[in-house]
Amino acid sequence: MVVVEEEEEIVFGFSEIIQYFLPVHWHGVMTHNYQHVLALAFAIQEINEDPLMDLNVTLGFNIYNSLFSATWTCLASLELLSTRENFIPNYKCDAQNIPVAVIGGPSSDVSLTMSIILYSYKIPLIIYGNPSMTNNHIQRFGFHSMFTNGDVQYKAILQLLKYFVWTWIGVISLDDESAERFVQDVAPIFSQSGICVEFIEIFPRISFSSDLDKGLAEGAETYIAVMRSTANAVVLHGELETIIFLRMLIHYSEFAETSVKTKIWIMTAEMDFTSSSFQRTWDFDFMHGAIALAIHSKQPQGFQRFLQRRTPASHKEDGFIRDFWQQAFNCLFSDSDGDETVEGACTGEEKLEALPVSVFEMSMTGHSYSIYNAVNAVAHALQTMPFSTFKHRAMMGRQRLTYVDQELYQTRPLSVCNYGCRSGYRKTKKEGKPFCCYDCFPCPDGKISNQRDMDDCSQCPEDHYPNKDRDLCIPKYISFLSYDEPLGMTLAIMAILFSFITALVLGIFLKHKDTPVVKASNQKLTYTLLVSLLLSFLATCLFIGQPNKVTCLLRQTIFGIVFSVAVSCILAKTMIVILAFMATHPGSRMRNWVGKRLASSIVLSCSLIQTTICAFWLATSSPFPDFDMHSRTEEIILKCNEGSVSMFYCVLGYMGFLATVSFVVAFLARKLPDSFNEVKFITFSMLLFCSVWLSFIPTYLTTKGKDMVAVEVFSILASSGGLLGCIFFPKCYIIVLRPELNKRGQIIRKKN
Repeated sequence: MVVVEEEEEIVFGFSEIIQYFLPVHWHGVMTHNYQHVLALAFAIQEINEDPLMDLNVTLGFNIYNSLFSATWTCLASLELLSTRENFIPNYKCDAQNIPVAVIGGPSSDVSLTMSIILYSYKIPLIIYGNPSMTNNHIQRFGFHSMFTNGDVQYKAILQLLKYFVWTWIGVISLDDESAERFVQDVAPIFSQSGICVEFIEIFPRISFSSDLDKGLAEGAETYIAVMRSTANAVVLHGELETIIFLRMLIHYSEFAETSVKTKIWIMTAEMDFTSSSFQRTWDFDFMHGAIALAIHSKQPQGFQRFLQRRTPASHKEDGFIRDFWQQAFNCLFSDSDGDETVEGACTGEEKLEALPVSVFEMSMTGHSYSIYNAVNAVAHALQTMPFSTFKHRAMMGRQRLTYVDQELYQTRPLSVCNYGCRSGYRKTKKEGKPFCCYDCFPCPDGKISNQRDMDDCSQCPEDHYPNKDRDLCIPKYISFLSYDEPLGMTLAIMAILFSFITALVLGIFLKHKDTPVVKASNQKLTYTLLVSLLLSFLATCLFIGQPNKVTCLLRQTIFGIVFSVAVSCILAKTMIVILAFMATHPGSRMRNWVGKRLASSIVLSCSLIQTTICAFWLATSSPFPDFDMHSRTEEIILKCNEGSVSMFYCVLGYMGFLATVSFVVAFLARKLPDSFNEVKFITFSMLLFCSVWLSFIPTYLTTKGKDMVAVEVFSILASSGGLLGCIFFPKCYIIVLRPELNKRGQIIRKKN
């Protein structure tokens, strides 16, 4: 572009504004891209008519066509460097028509081809499409891009995929440097953000020449592979002509009516919804729901009025408008040689605003806005040339990248290798598959996952437990054997009832202390036994209710000592019976052992040993209140920690030893001629006592929490109740209901 005297023309080199299908296959115009030409013309007109733009020149422009071909692009670039009517590259005699700037695009190969040639002649190149080149190319050839940086687009796509949780995607790209760059640079970034790429398919570049059929065949194979993939979200990285190619593949593909509707197309900003004239009747439904990144665009004032005034009659200098008009309105001018199948004549009065958006847009598109800005950038650069060294400055701020309404779908589509692990499950990698493909396994005990697709489950705090679905931690409730619950209340009532019965029996024996039945059973041992049984029943109340420091210290020691006293009394009663029988033989020395001292000695010595064990237990490792967080999933068990388990079993073991000795002695003496068969009753009671406590040990070890306490309380009540019933019920029966048998004569008769 050169500055010339006022009223003379400025040549504005411009490539690939309009596309023709010139070969045998088609003939027509990409009507959608005609707006690029009009945006250029509008910008030139606006600058020439602006009194504030003190250029002292009139701007003009030339348009060259690349025809989707690097060869034609190279040819068009060389034409800029030759005399207009004589194509001799690097020879130009009409110096006033040397362009000082070229706007090129939108295809990437056009940009690269032009930059290589024009850079040698220091002609600035401004790209209004995506250059899709490396930084090395940009620095080397020094062109300026009006297009949004590709890295910004990739970040926007990544945010979009993460927002919709589309972690299993496919990628389609044209066969150019951008595809290679995506594989090398962008795909790893996606992977680091949790996005897996199932496939990266390369579409062949469109070549409108004799090898078009071959390109379509290759593209069809790629398209079929894409449709058979499991990824529902497909990133489509292409250029203006890509939609034309894609529509052809879909139109002629066996998948046109089925699989294509299952894909979510995510398109980059380089693409546009262009179409050729022969495609205007084709179905465009496959693009419904597609998401496309958009180039930032504004609507310059007066642009729509500029379009509305444009007609073939009023702008005959426009070499494209007649072809555009025929293709857009599907008509023919009377002097045109067109396809005979086209019906209707063009009047020239048709309205552009009546055309569908897929054919022509009245609002300035993103690509057209980039051209508009490129022209203004050149104009402002020309304006500043008299005051400073010419500098290439972009007149725009960073372009804002936008994408469609996040509320486009009522139901969010899925594009994942797996449909995801719901909360309560964790991901487990599949061998030989990408990390986006995984199996789902339930969280282990005690752990939850409260989000989808968790890599691992998190541990609930000790005072919480997972709910049934293992997606929420619920606070545990504190558990102990309480008086308020049925089990605790039942055991407490039983303890009180047995205590009352024991007290009643003791009262009966005290009231009838002078009767033969009471005297014959050794009164002090009987009273001591009844009192110890009464205390054992009452001691069970220490096991019910919330454990505290005092109850934990007393419950096991009182139980052990009181039971030892009771069993010692039974052992003493049995020993006295045996010694009394042996003392009846003439000359027996056993008479010296029979008496009250023997009974007291047995009871005191046996009880003292148990008391010593309990005292040592309390002195060395006493029981204390404790919380059990782990025995029950939903409970925090408030219990008494025994301090030393071995000491606890020493107490039980000693008590078991006394019971065993008492049982053996009573069993051996069961056939002795006792007045009221007391030894037989003792034998049966000790058999019951030992059976209860033998059953207690395995049951106690296999239960947890308050059930363990309930087992011990029940064992105390059962064994104590067994002693009370077996030993004292027959005597109470005689004392209360059969007083005629409670006489000395009856006892003597029974002995004889």
